[in-house]
Amino acid sequence: MKLRYLIDENLSPRLKSAIQRLEPFVDVLRVGDQGAPSFGTLDPDVLVYLTATQRLLVTDNRKSMPKHLADHAVAGFQHWGIFVVGKDAQIGALANELYLYWEASEAEEWIDRTEWLRF
Repeated sequence: MKLRYLIDENLSPRLKSAIQRLEPFVDVLRVGDQGAPSFGTLDPDVLVYLTATQRLLVTDNRKSMPKHLADHAVAGFQHWGIFVVGKDAQIGALANELYLYWEASEAEEWIDRTEWLRF
């Protein structure tokens, strides 16, 4: 199965558009989109959504997410991957990187993995 992304609400909405310009078939939602968690959804609830929908989270949350991930695992849940990016990530470069991950890997490879992207 191909990667399916959920972009955190704290990242620019331009990221979704940039990914879809590179490849319209990439399944990408952003928090606040129809069918995605609404703005202000708490991190533990976002993790439950990710598990239920088999989506990988792209976030810049380096503070609270590790604890929420640990709690999620202790509760017996898995997640479909987390890509953590820097707050100053450049949209174009990040979109290219996410496209390459989508092109070169399968969603199952990212189960319960967290990747710190260089951006």
